[in-house]
Amino acid sequence: MYISKKHVSRRAILKGMGVTVALPLLDAMVPASTVFAKTAAGAAAAKQRLVCMEMVHGSAGSTAFGVKKNLFAPVQVGRDFEWSPTLEPLAPFREYVTIVSNTDVHNAEAFSLPEIGGDHFRSSAVFLTQSHPKQTEGNDVHAGTSLDQLYAKQFGQDTPIPSMQLSIENVDQAGGCTYGYSCIYTDTISWSAPDRPLPMVRDPRVVFDQLFGVGATAEERTVNLKTDRSILDWITGQAAQLKRELGSSDRVRLNEYFENIREIERRIQRVEARNASGEQRAMPEAPIGVPDSFEEHVHILMDLIAVAFASDTTRVFSFKLGRDASGRSYPESGVTTGFHNASHHGENEGRIMEFAKINRYHVSMLPYLMEKLKNTPEADGNLLDNSLIVYGSPMGDSNIHNHKRVPLVLAGHAGGKLTGGVHIKAADGTPMANAMFSTLHMLGRTDLQSFGDSTGELDLNTNPVIATDAKG
Repeated sequence: MYISKKHVSRRAILKGMGVTVALPLLDAMVPASTVFAKTAAGAAAAKQRLVCMEMVHGSAGSTAFGVKKNLFAPVQVGRDFEWSPTLEPLAPFREYVTIVSNTDVHNAEAFSLPEIGGDHFRSSAVFLTQSHPKQTEGNDVHAGTSLDQLYAKQFGQDTPIPSMQLSIENVDQAGGCTYGYSCIYTDTISWSAPDRPLPMVRDPRVVFDQLFGVGATAEERTVNLKTDRSILDWITGQAAQLKRELGSSDRVRLNEYFENIREIERRIQRVEARNASGEQRAMPEAPIGVPDSFEEHVHILMDLIAVAFASDTTRVFSFKLGRDASGRSYPESGVTTGFHNASHHGENEGRIMEFAKINRYHVSMLPYLMEKLKNTPEADGNLLDNSLIVYGSPMGDSNIHNHKRVPLVLAGHAGGKLTGGVHIKAADGTPMANAMFSTLHMLGRTDLQSFGDSTGELDLNTNPVIATDAKG
């Protein structure tokens, strides 16, 4: 790496034995007397980051009882809303949150008699593509190009990794699942083309290694693991040299960045040691690097997202938080019933309220990532200002497997394109694709004329009683 006392490249890296560590945005990356926005560093910072997160099984708030009790959608629309029980964990970030209610995902419905009953096994393929998947158990799968990949194709190609796909649960089942659908439809939410689903990574160790180039060869990775050293040990000399060239604020920022990496690494190592100890595991089938704790697993992956965004290693993540028909339980939510069983609540009001507790617990994961991004300075703001987080489900009332009044939340300011602090209630029958079409335009894909079954754009920045699409 070439280091000048006057300027450090935004793409500067530190390299060691099988290790590549990209750097966060530093003041030294902005040439003196140069307008920030016109520099390469400024251009990189201006690129918005995107995280698309799916939680399966819909929402208690999508039931008739849930709508009546406003379990998901707040009572008020516009900017004076009060938080619903499900979304209340987002309250500390009100100015960054856009609630979108009352949209439907028609393309996840059954279109023909043989498709009836297969909602669980096509929903995930529809979430980010808003396209109806072909019913097949073979390799001739077909859905659509997903939102995350449409963004990555245009704005992710100048980063070391164009996009990354993460998951929490097992998504490596082969062949057909049931109702005539290939398991690949439930295994991923990212499609680089209608016939090209992308694999998702569950193991935090694999994600860490991809981000930091640990073990460029099998031999190097083996050495790193056996020595139980930090990847930062391989770049100590280069890091010290770089710090000598930096101002005091940059040195503080770099030290904090390195410590974040080291802390993530320690946590992964602790998980691996615990899972290799021989003690009984809650999820014995999971890879050694996967925590048994849902919350710990989610937090480690969110830490990796934040570090990747800070270093501009990638700008695009998709994150699948559950797998359809999963029986996993979330006792931290206050409910011990398995997820899938809880979602089939029989429209019983008491059981719907229990399912709502699970929904609330899942939403409570979001503030962890939002806090990380908000605390990472960038340009004149922070990473949350320059990010868009999409969180939702393609299913509505899971008890009857419908796809109406589905939950959708947007977070972040998307580089100033999204004002936040608002509840947008769409007109009855509005496709979720309209909201996603609008986000694609906000993200810079203004060349797109439609997305999935969109009928127009949904205004995500206004304060209407009822939002309508651009054509109606």
